[in-house]
Amino acid sequence: MIPIYNEAANLDEFFRRLLAVLERLAISYEIVCIDDGSTDETLARLIERRAQDPKLKILSFSRNFGKEVALSAGIEHSCGAAVIPIDCDLQDPPELIEEMVAQWRLGYDVVYATRHMRPGDGLAKRLTAGMFYRLFDAVSEVPIPPNAGDFRLLDRRVVDALLRLPERSRFMKGLFAWVGFKQTELSFERERRNAGGSAWTYWRLWNFALDGITSFSSLPLKIWSYVGVVISILAFAYALFLAVFKLARGINVPGYTSLMVVVLFLAGIELITLGVIGEYLGRVYTEVKHRPLYLLREAHGFEQYEDRP
Repeated sequence: MIPIYNEAANLDEFFRRLLAVLERLAISYEIVCIDDGSTDETLARLIERRAQDPKLKILSFSRNFGKEVALSAGIEHSCGAAVIPIDCDLQDPPELIEEMVAQWRLGYDVVYATRHMRPGDGLAKRLTAGMFYRLFDAVSEVPIPPNAGDFRLLDRRVVDALLRLPERSRFMKGLFAWVGFKQTELSFERERRNAGGSAWTYWRLWNFALDGITSFSSLPLKIWSYVGVVISILAFAYALFLAVFKLARGINVPGYTSLMVVVLFLAGIELITLGVIGEYLGRVYTEVKHRPLYLLREAHGFEQYEDRP
């Protein structure tokens, strides 16, 4: 199951390596590609390839809905006994699928791949990724494996469990961990992109991290209750100090500077609190609208769509 966005340059090499693996496994399979509103020749290339290989199925979104939604659509439309999400930029090696299938046959429901080396990522990205995993595990009740991406094998029972989760703000790494089941890990060295550049800017990664934390933890909301209590205690102690100082010295305490510091500090705390509340409220607003996760422009290879214009 392959979510794709503007990856025309990678398709030929990716399918060459993927099909070689599938032939060695000698098992029945389908390849479900989700074109996430690509603006290059990705969809045309996929349609050409499907003409040669009917096992290839294609979903094409009406616009770019994001990778998390593309993963959800792929899971929804996959019918195999196991489903393997994988990117086609070749940073995740298709050859690892053989070992995933072997572990699955041993009885594991989820076989996830963790990256022990990331030569294609810069130092800043590696550091921020490590910070995110540590922060997520600290605030969430369900930890996610560090350095594990979306590349993994999911048993049909896991897929059916994921299909029961209705939320619109989807953080798939968290959902993969939340459903539980028997899981095991495979480690690999992440390769550099075969061609093209990543669409994940630092701003998108920041928003992605916020989605993950707010989807799986209410601790950021609770923190401000404790902050409020601490500030109230400090304010009460400061008021006592001023009262005692005035009674002992009999003079007013000059306090313009300290007053401004306190006022600005409290104003900053209030704005941060409102921002955190706003993040959660925005997600509630998204959920209650009940819009579909995605809209299809066209589909190829799916019987349920064949009779539609």
